[in-house]
Amino acid sequence: MGYIEKGSKEFKKANIALFAGGFSTFAVLYSTQPLLPYLSRDFHISPASASLSLSTTTISLAVSLLIVGSLSEAWGRKVIMTFSMFSASILAILTGFAPSFHILLALRILQGFVLSGLSAIAMAYLGEEIEEKSLGMAMGMFISGNSLGGMFGRITIGIITDLFNWRAALCGVGVLSLIASILFVVELPKSKHFNPRVLDTRKLLKSMLNHLKNPSLLCLYGIGFLLLGSLVSLYNYIGFQLIAPPYSLSPSIVGFIFILYLMGTFSSTWMGQMADKHSKHKLLLSALIVMFAGAAVTLSTSLVIKIVGIALLTFGFFGGHSIASSWVGHLASHDKAQASSLYLFFYYVGSSIGGTAGGTFWSSFGWSGVVTMIMCFIILALLLTTKLSPKKSRKEYI
Repeated sequence: MGYIEKGSKEFKKANIALFAGGFSTFAVLYSTQPLLPYLSRDFHISPASASLSLSTTTISLAVSLLIVGSLSEAWGRKVIMTFSMFSASILAILTGFAPSFHILLALRILQGFVLSGLSAIAMAYLGEEIEEKSLGMAMGMFISGNSLGGMFGRITIGIITDLFNWRAALCGVGVLSLIASILFVVELPKSKHFNPRVLDTRKLLKSMLNHLKNPSLLCLYGIGFLLLGSLVSLYNYIGFQLIAPPYSLSPSIVGFIFILYLMGTFSSTWMGQMADKHSKHKLLLSALIVMFAGAAVTLSTSLVIKIVGIALLTFGFFGGHSIASSWVGHLASHDKAQASSLYLFFYYVGSSIGGTAGGTFWSSFGWSGVVTMIMCFIILALLLTTKLSPKKSRKEYI
């Protein structure tokens, strides 16, 4: 059976389904991010403590990715992704009724575990089912769903919080996620190139260790860590700055800052297509340079210029993530689910560590402290990118 080709009916259906999956996953995963100032106020906790409502979710997601990716090699792709989406949606609704911050954290940790079912397996599904010359575009479409889910989820959160409260907002995101889950189940084509295997934990562990011995994959894993650590730190604490004087913006207005995720929708697809035709190495370097410039621009006190800086960093992030994640699929000649799971493990650990560390920098040094940390992350990512060989092909890693 042939691979799914660009322009075919199956290609369109797969893109629609995984776009919906990415939309739902990121809407739920980052649903508490624009609420951090209000969680801090209502539960009487520090900004760094409030950020745990996001960091604990991403760290549980990161750990479970290593397990679920392996399970999918035996159980199949679609069934696990479907369970993931529906259970995450139900948990999202329940978070709106959490009576205490500790209960909220417990529900968010569970969300992280179940969300892993889509995050790693979707990348493996694309690597198996999509023809190689169209993989960058398909991965870009999936990631653009991530960016739109993150954007609309946060905007919805801001509007509903303004109209009602943050509890109603979390319930609203859960309902949106349920709708996306139904669309996913209806549209996603069945796997044609997946070959189920008896679950052999020793063999899977050996496969995972082999990926960690690949220096190019290790560089990409480190880049993923630094990419998301930078983005999450920026969006975690920009809200604290914008609701305070001299800006004094309302929750709904701050929520609309996330419309800048549209930059990511464009850059992930465009850079993904460019990476199919041109040098991944040069494009990744370019994306990181754009991120660095964007971080520097956010230091301006002008609200308009600050927003331009956020847009630049967002554009560079989603383009860089699209390239790095598709590069993992290109280099991994075997056990793609494990390779993807490891990339996403480091990616989400970066979110947890960077997001919480940013709170310490915010409390000690304000916005300039957060930006300094982000710039250091990007410089490290640039150094790792220079270690990647632009001439390596998949065959050299078999």
